[in-house]
Amino acid sequence: MQNLNLRALEIFRAVATEGSISRAAAKLNRVQSNVSTRIKQLEAQLGRDLFLRQNRRLDLTADGELLLSYTERLLDLSREASDALNARKPSGVFRVGTMESTAAARLPAVLSRYHGLYPEVEIQLETDTAGGLIERLINFDVEVAFIAEPVTLERISTRPVFREQLVLVAPQNFPTVGNAREISGKTIVAFEEGCAYRRYLQDWLRESGIVPGQILSVGSYLAILACVSAGTGYAVVPQSVLNCVSSEGEFSCYPLGGRYARIDTLLAWRSNYTSGKLDALDELLAEVKA
Repeated sequence: MQNLNLRALEIFRAVATEGSISRAAAKLNRVQSNVSTRIKQLEAQLGRDLFLRQNRRLDLTADGELLLSYTERLLDLSREASDALNARKPSGVFRVGTMESTAAARLPAVLSRYHGLYPEVEIQLETDTAGGLIERLINFDVEVAFIAEPVTLERISTRPVFREQLVLVAPQNFPTVGNAREISGKTIVAFEEGCAYRRYLQDWLRESGIVPGQILSVGSYLAILACVSAGTGYAVVPQSVLNCVSSEGEFSCYPLGGRYARIDTLLAWRSNYTSGKLDALDELLAEVKA
């Protein structure tokens, strides 16, 4: 049997994680016929069916699952070897996932310094919710991610890098949060399901005996704060984000108390992933006062 080709394994992994030839082709920037041909060639080489073809969905067979586990290890080793040979100066594409709040309030100075020190690294920054970022890590869409705690998967290693103070922001005419039950039934303005801060807010409401009203899902902190300022409802926002905007007089702010007062942002990576790019980022973050 011929040795497995790393490029073929990359294509196989993309199809396995995306569940379809078309989505894998789009992700890899290849034509569908090329991806389909490479999968058929790989199956012929191994003498095994790697996918169950049901409707328009491709699911892994038992042999496919086994190959995927080896594929992840082989591709990681390939990257590690490349990084080791270029350890003196990190280079190449570095895909970094992050929550929008971290991207806006915490990372600009860090990434600017990183770029100055390692200009041969091309950083591709991708934003998502905490839940979405975990999926991106597992699916190899990003190498590292900044995710709000907790992260409990054994496959992912983490280190706290920033500590955020959470603040409830509300319209100026809102009931006083000191009498919290008065806000029962009011609208919540938040990111979509999977946002760690939204989860914290919902847990705080539940423990406080507050019944939330409707949830208005929006896609940015600018939109969240604009909706709050307009009187739509209330939200939870990191203080670091508020420090980046001019908000005086537009809404009322109430720092959350108890165990919901603060939340750590973690640097997360797959436990078997190592690279000079990650080490360089970790060193810079260690110098940052959270």
